[in-house]
Amino acid sequence: MAYDAADPRSSLGAGAQKAAAKGYGLASYVKFYETDPQVVDESSRTWLARGAYFVVAYTEAKAGTILTRQGQADEYMVLVPDAEGKIEVTAGDERLAVSGPWVVIVPPGDSEIALAAEGRVVRIFSHLAADLAAMSANASIYEFAHPNLDDYASWPAPKNGYAIRAYSLDVEPTPGRFGRIWRSSNLMVNYSYPRPGPRDVTKMSPHTHEGFEQGSLVLGGSFVHHVRYPWTTDMRYWRNDEHDICAGPSLAVIPPLLIHTSQQVGREINQLVDIFGPPRFDFSQMEGWVLNSEEYPMPGESA
Repeated sequence: MAYDAADPRSSLGAGAQKAAAKGYGLASYVKFYETDPQVVDESSRTWLARGAYFVVAYTEAKAGTILTRQGQADEYMVLVPDAEGKIEVTAGDERLAVSGPWVVIVPPGDSEIALAAEGRVVRIFSHLAADLAAMSANASIYEFAHPNLDDYASWPAPKNGYAIRAYSLDVEPTPGRFGRIWRSSNLMVNYSYPRPGPRDVTKMSPHTHEGFEQGSLVLGGSFVHHVRYPWTTDMRYWRNDEHDICAGPSLAVIPPLLIHTSQQVGREINQLVDIFGPPRFDFSQMEGWVLNSEEYPMPGESA
């Protein structure tokens, strides 16, 4: 890994790069602003894109829109990215009204997200939302198993049981802490702090991930996702470097072992949310990084 000394991720353990089992999975870049939505009705439009173990549903909707899930197998997350956003979440006997910007975790089972104001809402599911995964714009990439991915395993249930949980994005930066990270039993989001203007090109952060993908959701501005496919002994798996420009809204999915870094290039505010499914161990092991860690035990911890 190559991080600037001021980057909190420089304190993460740097394990030896493992060799690819048989080539690499393909990165994908789904630009919602260039593609038709997968779900359309009289009051909303929803774009769907996926990774191996997560699905992103990006919705633009009028006030009064209700987004429903029935029999959802596990938790899902809801992002209300804009200060003007207002939603009411109903799950079982619980009901909670939220004004943005917030992150909400919704328990398994039947649930509704009702928009009290026109705006956008992002729902993040695990791959167990099979209907949404099948409709995703990049679903064809996952018709075959991706190499180098660890098997999926959800994490323990929350200590006090499943419930609607909401977290304000109004979290002050802390020296040594990376971003704003929350996790559920099956997902993790890192809602990075807004990045004004282009990135300093002398402080890039090329790195790889072993065993898991990274989803990078652009909500504002624009980013260049730089991706390099390492060489193997089999030239059939050699690929050119990729430097894909993704404005908001869009989702890039980076497979395991690919060298990558994201460079904000918009002159306005650039906003990125990184998505992982299931949660990352390395981030979770860093003291104070996961803001709701007291509610969600790690594997091996007692609930």
